[in-house]
Amino acid sequence: MPAQVGQVAYRVVQEALTNVLRHAGPTTAEVSVHRDGDALTVQVLDRGVGPAGDTDGRGLAGMRDRVRRAGGELVALPRTDGGFAVTARLPLPEDAP
Repeated sequence: MPAQVGQVAYRVVQEALTNVLRHAGPTTAEVSVHRDGDALTVQVLDRGVGPAGDTDGRGLAGMRDRVRRAGGELVALPRTDGGFAVTARLPLPEDAP
């Protein structure tokens, strides 16, 4: 995996878990990382209280910018069953191990 992709994935997980601690209340979080062909998908889910109002604070904006600069896409939305989901999809070169 290219170093840039690994670093961006790490930072997304780090910031998403920081947001869980700050905003979700007492809860659990799930982190998943997997390769989907030509992309690495990183997802952080929590079952906390969900966002109160605007969900695009500096942490999410920073994650979006970092993922975009790596050529990827970030989706951060409240979950229908409560809590919040952050999903980043980062492109991988065809020859990436």
